[in-house]
Amino acid sequence: MDLGINGTGLVQKASIAAVTESARQAKADGFSHYWLAEHPTGGFDAITALAMVGAQVPDIELGTAIVPTFPRHPMTLAGQALTASNAMGGNFTLGIGLSHEPMMAQLGLAFEKPIRHLREYLSILMPLLHSGAVTFDGELLSCTGQFFQPPERPVPVLVAALGPQALGVAGRLADGTTLAWVGPKTVKEHIVPRIRESAAASGRQRPRVLATLPVCVTDQPEVLRQSIGRGLSMYGKLPSYQAMFQREGVHGPADLAIVGSAEQVKEEIVGLAEAGVTSFAASEYCLTPQERTDTRQTLLKLIGDV
Repeated sequence: MDLGINGTGLVQKASIAAVTESARQAKADGFSHYWLAEHPTGGFDAITALAMVGAQVPDIELGTAIVPTFPRHPMTLAGQALTASNAMGGNFTLGIGLSHEPMMAQLGLAFEKPIRHLREYLSILMPLLHSGAVTFDGELLSCTGQFFQPPERPVPVLVAALGPQALGVAGRLADGTTLAWVGPKTVKEHIVPRIRESAAASGRQRPRVLATLPVCVTDQPEVLRQSIGRGLSMYGKLPSYQAMFQREGVHGPADLAIVGSAEQVKEEIVGLAEAGVTSFAASEYCLTPQERTDTRQTLLKLIGDV
């Protein structure tokens, strides 16, 4: 399992400079990848931000986890992704997802037939990212077109997929999945078997499984969990995540956070690797400078060992 950093905690700053410095430090420390999410109503475009970061911080994989699909036509997103990848020298991975019905409602967008939407979206997006051309006529989405130039290299696509149908679509059409708020039991028993089975049935390579969870080395784990419970409580109210909490046997986000001693944190990250996670992007959720230092040092010691 390769290790990276999820910089989504910086999104609310809406600062290219802050994300660039964070990614630069991640690269200097030896992490393999760096991820940034995009909030639908946040006013900070993740792909544009990463393209600018990549121009200053080369030779580290940069990716979105995730960009919502409903607000962008797949041809528009494909063009943006290929442009960003070109600027980054090919070090870009596109993470996409349906997002959530309440978030789309803020944009006045209907969350209509999400699985069909995802299947048709990828049926347009993937050919464009591989060949620069597509002809597709679906129920919800249609597209016929060809880019000025074919891509120099395909852009890998990871899909935020939690339910059985979404995992099936991701396995058949994309390069893997990107997970948030999913624990090792759910990864091993639900996520990995379903997406691998779907990929194998379609003759595709074994899919990548990227996971992100809050991480902190601390001697006050309950204080951290309480902070996560308060600050990230919205995730516990979303149906798709609630289903994952139920599968895992936990109550909410705070229960899935990887917090505790350095040894406890190491054991839990290793446990994710053993469950089938192929890439882990730590979201460093720390309340004190000492916790930030201890957490980063613990993660560094894991590089190459999981």
